[in-house]
Order: sequence, then C-alpha cells, then structure tokens
Amino acid sequence: MPALDAFPIARRWPARHPERIQLYSLNTPNGVKVSIMLEETGLAYEPHLVDIMRGESQSTEFLALNPNGKIPAIIDPDGPDGKPLALFESGAILLYLAEKSGRFLSSDPSLRWETIQWLFLQMAAIGPMFGQLGFFHKFAGREIEDKRPLHRYVAETKRLLGILDDRLAQRTWLMGDGYSIADIATIGWVRNLITFYEARELVDFDRFAHVAAWLERGLARPAVRRGLDVPVRK
Repeated sequence: MPALDAFPIARRWPARHPERIQLYSLNTPNGVKVSIMLEETGLAYEPHLVDIMRGESQSTEFLALNPNGKIPAIIDPDGPDGKPLALFESGAILLYLAEKSGRFLSSDPSLRWETIQWLFLQMAAIGPMFGQLGFFHKFAGREIEDKRPLHRYVAETKRLLGILDDRLAQRTWLMGDGYSIADIATIGWVRNLITFYEARELVDFDRFAHVAAWLERGLARPAVRRGLDVPVRK
C-alpha cells in the first residue's frame, strides 16, 4: 500500500483495498455524515471501525491523522494531483467528497454558498446543541441536580428545529428540490435526537411536522439506510 505507508493510522487499521478511500469512523451522527455521502456518491471506500468508547480515537496512530481525536477522518489515496490526502472534520470531508464526485453541491455560485451556510449551521449549532441535550438528558449530565443546563439545551434545540421547520415548509430538501450535503450533514443528528437520545417528547418533536416529513424522506433513501450502519459495529 505505497500511498498509505506514510500514515501511522494505516499500520493500526491496515487497508485490504489501499486504492480506495479509507474511512476511519463509527456510526455516530458525525460519523454517518461521511458514510452516507460515500454511499450516495458511489465512491469506492473501505471503512475501519474506530471504537471511541475504548479510547481508540486517542491512540497515537489516530491522533497522527486527527490531532483533535474525533471521528470521522479519511485518507484518499488518489487526492488532488493524484497524491494522498488526509482529512478530518466531517464538514470539510463532505465538501471534499462533493467536489471529488461532482454531486450534492451545486456549481451555481449563489446556490453553492447557500448550501455551505446550511452545512455550517449544522456544524456550529445543530450538532453541538443536540449533543449537549443528549448529555444532560440521557448520559452523565442527567445526574446533575441543577436542571438549568438541560433547560437551556432543550430550548435551543426547539429553536433550531423551528428554523429547520420554517426552512422546509415549502421545500422538499433544505436547498429546495435538490438533495445536498446540507441534508446529509443534518439527517443523522435529527434522527439521533429522537431515537438514541430519546428526546422526542422532551423537545415536542412532533410539533415540527415539516422536519418530521423531511427526516422520513431522508431515511427512505437506500444510501442513507446503508450509511447509517457503517462501519459495522463489532
């Protein structure tokens, strides 16, 4: 695997198909953004499960690829100019794969930047806020007696769902008729909110009918269904 020899991560997670994009991930809401995108585009890839609960994302090999110690990350052995490219941060990876495949990001400059702003909303607000709600509602944060943090994140999550609901009132997808990386980035987080985080009633999710219908459309896509289970958990 000459193209991957320079990357320590390839020694811990050896590639069986070194000519393919190497995906280092777990099927969390951030992780599935990239696996869904790869399934949607049809780009050849090889997934490697990084068990964050066992601290594998903090290993020396993984940190050499992503010093922030978070999944997902990729190595494309056939990057720009045919040279290997390593990337972390799911939003950056989505933008790269959109450009590589020529799909799910408009070439029209105005529509392109509008799509990117909705991608950034997910990165800057929806992901962090929904994640904090999950911590204070389901995980260790629920033991904290002071419920003001939970109330804050519930209120912020409802506000963000309202923004999405207004956006989707007259649209099939976040950008209109065209499914895009903005949808791919957001689907996993909204799904996680009402399933894994068990917050459907807490945030009055059913009140956001346009979001619910959009989520149903997204989850009906075969590539989304496949991507949600990548990498396969051991």
